[in-house]
Amino acid sequence: MLRIWRATEAARTFLVVVLGILLLWEICVHVLHMPEFLVPSPSVVLHELIDKPDFYLANSMATLWISLAGFAVSAAAGLVLSVAIIRSIWLERTLYTLLVGLNSLPKVALAPLFVIWFGTGGASKIAVVITIAIFPIVIGTVLGLRSIDPELVNMARAVRASQRHILWKLRFPQALPSLLSGMKVSISLALVGTVVGEFIAGNNGLGSTILAAQGAFDTTQVFVCIVLLGVLGAVLFYAIDLAERFLIPWHPSHREKMRRAAAPQRAGGAATTATV
Repeated sequence: MLRIWRATEAARTFLVVVLGILLLWEICVHVLHMPEFLVPSPSVVLHELIDKPDFYLANSMATLWISLAGFAVSAAAGLVLSVAIIRSIWLERTLYTLLVGLNSLPKVALAPLFVIWFGTGGASKIAVVITIAIFPIVIGTVLGLRSIDPELVNMARAVRASQRHILWKLRFPQALPSLLSGMKVSISLALVGTVVGEFIAGNNGLGSTILAAQGAFDTTQVFVCIVLLGVLGAVLFYAIDLAERFLIPWHPSHREKMRRAAAPQRAGGAATTATV
């Protein structure tokens, strides 16, 4: 029971912080007598969500689908590009520089081009997500693939290990922490890219719902969409964090968490032994 309690510490802390913010929001709205068309209270937002659950669920799923599809393509393409960059000096000087330049462009300026090229369906929105989400994955993976100890590479070459074995047996496990850190940033940016795409060419999703609510001056609906986007972002981020704990339990950050979680159990066992 104590182990489960400590394992859910981060989730409980997040929940307490969210509830505290909602309580403070509710109090401020009532104390300051804010008009509902400017800042609705959390209770009004919750009532709106309960009134139209199917509508918000359908739009949330549409946004989630585009975000996950764009993130998956970004992760796969980012991994391939990272391997190509570390294997070729020419690609590092050209492709890497191109990615840096692409990342510096405002994505809102690229979205209309994607609409012209791919239409107003999901493809144009996925393209916007890829342009935003791929950069952190490439940066993190390239950094991780290069951070391996040169002595390990020399030892592998001394036993005639192929470049493929060096990549997958040495470099890739070493790069996993950096890759997963880049994925945490990327999954959040994927949600941002989806909303940008829905602003430009969306007929469903939370982004297009926000635009429609803005035109109707429906502030409550805008707040509901913002809250749902925040929930989606938190769920996606912690999903990557959970995957990280399973994929790299040997990483120092996770070993420290496991050591702190196991400390009370060892102390309890020692106390029981001493009592006996």
